[in-house]
Amino acid sequence: MLLPASVASLESAPLALIIDLVRSGRATTRPELVTATGLGRKVVTQRVDQAITLGLLEDGELAPSSGGRQARTLRFKSRAGYVYGALVGASEFTAAVLDLDGSIITSHHEDWAVDLGSERTMRRLGAAFAGMARTTGLARPWGIGIGMPGPVEFATGRLVAPPIMPGWDGFSVRSWFRDHYDAPVWVDNDVNLMALGEWTAGKPHDGRDMLFVKAGTGIGAGLINRGRLLRGDRGAAGDIGHVHVSDDPSTRCRCGRVGCLEAVASGWSLLEEATRRVQESPRLSALAGPLALGDIGAAALAGDPLANELVDRRVQALAEVVAHLVNFTNPGVLVLGGGALRTGPRFTELVAESVLARCTDLVTQDLVIRPASLDQMEGVIGAGLLAGGGLLAPASLAHWAESGSPLGHAADLQRLSAELG
Repeated sequence: MLLPASVASLESAPLALIIDLVRSGRATTRPELVTATGLGRKVVTQRVDQAITLGLLEDGELAPSSGGRQARTLRFKSRAGYVYGALVGASEFTAAVLDLDGSIITSHHEDWAVDLGSERTMRRLGAAFAGMARTTGLARPWGIGIGMPGPVEFATGRLVAPPIMPGWDGFSVRSWFRDHYDAPVWVDNDVNLMALGEWTAGKPHDGRDMLFVKAGTGIGAGLINRGRLLRGDRGAAGDIGHVHVSDDPSTRCRCGRVGCLEAVASGWSLLEEATRRVQESPRLSALAGPLALGDIGAAALAGDPLANELVDRRVQALAEVVAHLVNFTNPGVLVLGGGALRTGPRFTELVAESVLARCTDLVTQDLVIRPASLDQMEGVIGAGLLAGGGLLAPASLAHWAESGSPLGHAADLQRLSAELG
């Protein structure tokens, strides 16, 4: 029987809390768990034993002595199960099989235009998952996490008026995968998952509030406050690519409006202008075939004047908007990600220079500005973490703990997820 979410959460909260503390490294011995949770020693022992029986925790080596009897450490067994994750961008996607800690077991990257439509895109993702299942033998994921390049209604997994995805409005990514896999599915905006992956697994990790800004084919932002993603009422939080920044009628965006940030600062606008002016660059004009963003990035790294002019102008436009965001949100860490990093360190340097010049002293006093650290994989890692976190949430654990595995409980776990939003 499926318990009401509130009851299920209360019943399994101590178990989920203990697993989370060990998983995150905040408490790794039984005495530390007693201190961290405020629970009695007997309750902690019972919940640790339950987690060990589930295969989610295991005993490790003895901890260093603090003067008394040495306590034995506990470890999270990240490969007790595995999940599928994917990050879909405007012009590419990455899919992966990951363990419950978001570590990648195997991955697949492919150039793909999302405007080819929902059904074709979902079939390509499904084919990528099927190929990795054949390679690894891991064909029954515990859960699936997907990131999409547009606003997502988190409770339903539906796209909501995505500006650059014609024909996708109202499409349920969750429903498509639920029709093809017996596993619960969580769907979120792509930059949210990039922020989640970088905040959790990026280096250095200090747990401070993070503003993640992605500059690539499209532009977006994700904000993590006290470890939680800010999604907004309809899933549109962080959609800064369509902030109005210009009244120039020539700056028409792919969304149909004039003057969006993406129209003056994105990768697709960079590619359009570079293609139009390619004869001004001996380096770029000598290339065979249509220009690609990677060609422009390589040219910028090599000091090509045209490439640097086009990139610098876009970085300055983006940096102005980012400075406003930093003033408003006051993050501890500003992380810059996306394909713009391939143009070299100048991207980060220019944004940092503008932010430090335009923001208040109080906001910048302890602000860390750095590039993303996970080699463009933070988004798919975030997708895996989203699925893993959903499976280990108190309400989910309460439902499947007794049977020892979430396999076979997908429909009920999905209903719980929808109920909790």
